[in-house]
Amino acid sequence: MSDKIGKNIVVTGGAGFIGFHLSKRLLELGHKVTIIDNLSDYYNTKLKNDRLAEITENPNITIHEIDISKPQELNDIFKNNNFDLVYHIAAQPGVRYSFENPEVYLTTNIEGTNNILELMVKYKIKNIIFASSSSVYGNSDKESFSEDDNTSNPVSLYAVTKLTCESLLKYYHHQYNLNVIAFRFFTVYGPWGRPDMAPFLFTEKISKGKEIDVYNNGKHQRDFTYIDDIIEGNIKALDVIKDGMFEIINLGNSKSIELEYFISVIEKELNQTAKKNYLPMQPGDVVKTSADISKAKELLNWQPTTSIEVGMNKFINWYKDYFKI
Repeated sequence: MSDKIGKNIVVTGGAGFIGFHLSKRLLELGHKVTIIDNLSDYYNTKLKNDRLAEITENPNITIHEIDISKPQELNDIFKNNNFDLVYHIAAQPGVRYSFENPEVYLTTNIEGTNNILELMVKYKIKNIIFASSSSVYGNSDKESFSEDDNTSNPVSLYAVTKLTCESLLKYYHHQYNLNVIAFRFFTVYGPWGRPDMAPFLFTEKISKGKEIDVYNNGKHQRDFTYIDDIIEGNIKALDVIKDGMFEIINLGNSKSIELEYFISVIEKELNQTAKKNYLPMQPGDVVKTSADISKAKELLNWQPTTSIEVGMNKFINWYKDYFKI
């Protein structure tokens, strides 16, 4: 798909954090975008609607409020459009939430993905770029996580569903010749981010003088990756995906940041001191994530460029503007 003519592209989960930024960038590049999103109330739907409001004026966008676990509703969309490629970003997110609400992870993440793949086969759509997760690596003790590492020990149902989706993609690649790139994203953050994740949650609580819960006594390490870098990788994949391709690729910053330092970056930006409630590890948590991105560099000519200091400055500026503080 290396020619530069505007494509007809589906983005599932287009009202979500990553899906919104991806849709916005695709529209800027002249592509036609169809968003499929059920506007789940897992977190405040106002944020999702406000994201969509940023792009709804573009004449090249169509938005369908549909659940990917409902194949008949999906069918009508796929039937009436000649799509070139699917960015499958939609999923029920959240590691800890999966312990309390397992069924929605199975229906949305696994059944929903299978529904998308079945419709791709039915309507002869050959190309899919999928959002997987660094959670598939579990509690690896390696210095950095490579795509060839063992992924047989997931520690959350969310990770299990992402691994299952990767297996489904592999099957449809072999059986139906679908072209696949599956990205394992590492802790994505930035403007319009999810309110349940640490960058948003900590910024909100510290700015209001409220106590933050710091798990594993602040010894967690995360490979925080800025949203613009993630989107750049996804856009590069659009030019790289080709017949016969099945690739799993890490997208991460490749620099693991300890939680205590991450909090200090927020404190500096807000000019406030965090009130910390230190807690032990939570079920489903991993101690560390760190991406080996040599494959992304080689196949996509991709390199993250945003440091945690610069990225959090941009996020907090957006946060202050959005909430008028």
